[in-house]
Amino acid sequence: MMLIDSHCHLDAPAFDDDRAAVIARARAAGVQAQIVPAVSASRWPALRQVCAQAPGLHPAYGLHPMFLSDHRPGDLDLLAAWVERERPCAIGECGLDFFVEGLDREAQQRFFLGQLALARDTGLPVIVHARRAVDAVIAAIRSIGGLRGVVHSFSGSPQQAEQLYRAGFLIGLGGPMTHPRAQRLQRLVREMPLECLLLETDAPDQPDAGIPGQRNEPARLATIAAHVATLRAEPVEHVAAVTTANARALFGL
Repeated sequence: MMLIDSHCHLDAPAFDDDRAAVIARARAAGVQAQIVPAVSASRWPALRQVCAQAPGLHPAYGLHPMFLSDHRPGDLDLLAAWVERERPCAIGECGLDFFVEGLDREAQQRFFLGQLALARDTGLPVIVHARRAVDAVIAAIRSIGGLRGVVHSFSGSPQQAEQLYRAGFLIGLGGPMTHPRAQRLQRLVREMPLECLLLETDAPDQPDAGIPGQRNEPARLATIAAHVATLRAEPVEHVAAVTTANARALFGL
């Protein structure tokens, strides 16, 4: 069984002491590839170095809305030059976060729209963060047009998910979906087209229900896949095969 972790912050400091062992555990669990999205320009070089350490680590470069204070006016131009030179598998992590108070929404929108336009112009998929901002994200995607990508750690409604499918986007789900109270996400998993689903860990964040409060890591993707299979009453091998094919197609792996 082969799995792809479509969203894993393997460059995070939480992995500095045992990154090689984390990668080895992932491979032993069947996770043969990981998409590693960036959060700010200052961390792009280190992310590139991390992804060069082992096969199957695929970098994406972007400007995360929660790191707005780290972004500079010239970072969008810098990103365009970086993407042209590095040819990553995607642009991101980018998006909108209306949950955290004090984040300038106008500035978030400016950086987000700039990255969406870059994704459209380069033909790369985009990895989107949308926390309490799904409608605004959908509106931005429609305003730019010609896009494809994934809304990771999706927390919206089935109706919003359907709008994203129609716009050419996949839905990324991981640890939050495994918790008992996540009934809306579990219903979505049961009813959504499997061809529109990507599996993710968002490690080191968002641990699944089996490791509450602990550091998450990509090896836990096998648990995510098993949970999806149980919810859908389908063989886990089928879930793994289809979601892996989805990730390969989106990211050009």
